[in-house]
Amino acid sequence: MQVEGLSINLATIREQCGFAEAVDVCLKHGITAIAPWRDQVAAIGLGEAVRIVRANGLKLTGLCRGGFFPAADAAGREKALDDNRRAIDEAAALGADCLVLVVGGLPDGSRDIDRARRMVEEGIDAVLPHARATGVPLAIEPLHPMYAADRACVNTLGQALDICDAVGPGVGVAIDVYHVWWDPDLANQIARAGRMKAILAHHICDWLVPTRDMLTDRGMMGDGVIDLKGIRRHVEAAGFFGAQEVEIFSAENWWKRPAEEVIATCVERFRTCC
Repeated sequence: MQVEGLSINLATIREQCGFAEAVDVCLKHGITAIAPWRDQVAAIGLGEAVRIVRANGLKLTGLCRGGFFPAADAAGREKALDDNRRAIDEAAALGADCLVLVVGGLPDGSRDIDRARRMVEEGIDAVLPHARATGVPLAIEPLHPMYAADRACVNTLGQALDICDAVGPGVGVAIDVYHVWWDPDLANQIARAGRMKAILAHHICDWLVPTRDMLTDRGMMGDGVIDLKGIRRHVEAAGFFGAQEVEIFSAENWWKRPAEEVIATCVERFRTCC
């Protein structure tokens, strides 16, 4: 039986499966929507990944990831732009709903977070014509402030939407509950995103207490403190009814379990907790 409204970000079983194996596990559990990472696609080859997607009628709720725009010099910034253009081409070939942008943190040696944020906006603006030409929307994913220095200097949904306002059509947001659940202005900003028609993706997992590792200790839905149903209500009230995409990095738990168990649990928790 097909599971409607659920997508699996393939990072959730990246330690157990390659691209093809992950697709097989998802299909076995009735899941026909996925979101792969570029390294997973590269490992099997873009052409073969496209073949698998088309042969199985898969929907890609996103491709992870572009971004990482800030750099210490012009050459580094240009290298990032070239990589983002390649990522856009890959997303287009795969038919992905969007290219998710993890925008990058401070350049090496910098303490100027305002300048890093300007580099992000400038970088998105520079690759946007290519994205528009290929029909691939860019989804800025604001990350939790603990990642501001090294992964993403855009940390709230409001900041991400400000960039969308500045650069114009073709850019929206990926709302990942792990990164934004704590924001006291979240409901207002989700409503704002709805008015802008800017919601491109909705990622789910849970925040564990305690969290043992800030990158690789995400929880399965229902195991933590995030009000998943409440956030979903806000997202749907804002007009987004796309699939909820499970994205779990869990080095000491879910990545150590059989992929079949992980995906079966995702389905069960999606039905009961989300």
